[in-house]
Amino acid sequence: MTTSTRGAAKTPAVLVLEDGRTFRGRAYGAVGETFGEAVFSTGMTGYQETLTDPSYDRQIVVATAPQIGNTGWNDEDDESGRIWVSGYVVRDPARVPSNWRSRRSLDDELTAQGVVGISGIDTRALTRHLRERGSMRAGIFSGETLAPDTELVERVQAQPQMKGASLYEEVATKEAYVVPAVGEKKFTVAAIDLGIKGMTPQRMAERGIEVHVLPATATAEDVYAVAPDGVFFSNGPGDPATADGPVALMTAVLERKTPLFGICFGNQILGRALGFGTYKLKYGHRGINQPVQDRTTGKVEVTAHNHGFAVDAPLDQVSDTKFGRAEVSHVCLNDDVVEGLQLLDQPAFSVQYHPEAAAGPHDAAYLFDRFVSLLEGQRA
Repeated sequence: MTTSTRGAAKTPAVLVLEDGRTFRGRAYGAVGETFGEAVFSTGMTGYQETLTDPSYDRQIVVATAPQIGNTGWNDEDDESGRIWVSGYVVRDPARVPSNWRSRRSLDDELTAQGVVGISGIDTRALTRHLRERGSMRAGIFSGETLAPDTELVERVQAQPQMKGASLYEEVATKEAYVVPAVGEKKFTVAAIDLGIKGMTPQRMAERGIEVHVLPATATAEDVYAVAPDGVFFSNGPGDPATADGPVALMTAVLERKTPLFGICFGNQILGRALGFGTYKLKYGHRGINQPVQDRTTGKVEVTAHNHGFAVDAPLDQVSDTKFGRAEVSHVCLNDDVVEGLQLLDQPAFSVQYHPEAAAGPHDAAYLFDRFVSLLEGQRA
């Protein structure tokens, strides 16, 4: 990525897809060039949480909501220490932010962090194109990086694809840290950071859990050195087929029958540890309005998603694994994608979506209580 922080409001910009389609608009945020996988997110709110979610590493995110930036940028809602998206695409950026917590505009924050974006394009047409053709490599170019379209397409096509990409280590913490329990400490959990969002350990801390966040390279010895009552595997970016290290670690945790909870990338890691495959979705699930059914209760939830890969597990039968019986616990009602797994003979489960759900919805917050129940059951 090359960027400049010069004013961008009237600077021409172009979004180029690997299949040759182009969209012309104006620079938004930093001026320069950037590359990534073009994906769309259907959330009507929560753009700050989206942009700072490490799971969006190396992705150019298209906002389907027509107007973005109305509430500006505050100092409280970041999910990590920086913006992780490689580029941002909006239709109609707010001219003036208006919110009592706003400290600066979204445009200013993108510029300050060197994130190249584009505005003023038909994001509906772009989203329809990605739904029909699938997520694909793309580039945003503005200022001195502009060139003939044929040259820009070649530069996009030279970029690596998301399938086969190993990204979780580059977004994870390098040093372990602790998020203390809120109020009385009831349990200790080792959380493997594969791209963890800040709200996730907070949700556990609110339930009396002291969370030891460990690097993605943590070993079983590192995990059990903190004497955990349970182990958590976080969300994260990239292709789960590359995550042999986390799969080996989860296998070690399952062998010891320690209570286990995983979300998003953690769900895919559990799937692999149980012997299931994973595959890339055509355009993925990204947004905060995805309907999921919890098959253990029959309840339908509106949930927050950010995943481009899924677990390939049978929906309507119990599977025998080396850790006992396993079943699909949650399913997406839009397309029958596996959204959760659980073991029936030991305390382990996972979901593909985000129950911490900042900026919402909060239908799935009970899953943290379910994890607490596993921790309590192990002590009984």
